[in-house]
Amino acid sequence: MAYLPAIQSRVSRRTMLTGAAALTLVGCGRGEDRKSEAPPAPQGPPEGSLEWAIAGAWRSAQDKARDPWRHPMETLRFFGLQPRMTAVEFWPGSGWYTEILAPYLAKGAGAYVAALFPEGPTADPAQAALNAAFRARFSSDRRLYGEPQFSTFGATSGPVAAAGTADMVLFMRTLHGWMAAGIAEKAFADAYAALKPGGVLGVEQHRLGPEEDQDPVAANGYVQEAFVRQLAAEAGFVFVAASEVNANAEDTKDHPFGVDTLPPMRLTAPRGEPADPTFDRAPYDKIGESDRMTLKFRKPV
Repeated sequence: MAYLPAIQSRVSRRTMLTGAAALTLVGCGRGEDRKSEAPPAPQGPPEGSLEWAIAGAWRSAQDKARDPWRHPMETLRFFGLQPRMTAVEFWPGSGWYTEILAPYLAKGAGAYVAALFPEGPTADPAQAALNAAFRARFSSDRRLYGEPQFSTFGATSGPVAAAGTADMVLFMRTLHGWMAAGIAEKAFADAYAALKPGGVLGVEQHRLGPEEDQDPVAANGYVQEAFVRQLAAEAGFVFVAASEVNANAEDTKDHPFGVDTLPPMRLTAPRGEPADPTFDRAPYDKIGESDRMTLKFRKPV
């Protein structure tokens, strides 16, 4: 029986080799499984979406902090903004909405047009400085902002865009300033001329109560909804719908320095005067931003 150890040795080696081969195959299978696994989903909303534009890292923390008051997502969706549109914003100021609109439209093959403050020798110096800063900022990054177009709007300005080329025009908390300057009717007329048939005019404006008398120059910043609808109708627009997305029932609208007493302006003295360090801001900060109407109009087809 001397041959048994030799047989056992061969069997042991065969078993070890078979086991090693099996382990190798198992290891290869696991590697193939790992290679076939789907890559992790990207974080955040899809690039080019409205959610992406609102969540954009390029927007300042200060601007984003106002989102719960300004409701950009709900407001722009109510107006019907689409990525391939040509949208004109009147008096965008420092560009709170531009930070959202320009990247969104640039990614979607749309176009953004900013109708800035009046320019020229008689321009207000503060407005001229805002215009210059706005142009420099939004012309600085074509990859993000695309190629915004610039025009102006004022008492003697020409068309804000080529006639019949805009899908949407936006008046975002600016109407009271035009009433003070006597150019509110011109704003609606210029918007109507720029829009395509069927185009949309979106209006967001500090809202005066219907029981209050409308100041023709809206010195406190508040405007009656009925007055806005009248101006739009006189220009040829058809009313589509109203939204309460920017309503604030806490706004009493009787503030010492008008709507600018509230955030974000937070005046403590009449405009143009030094701030009053003894002014109690607490009740006005508690109110938050103003009660605002959000109205959608359409140019007839």
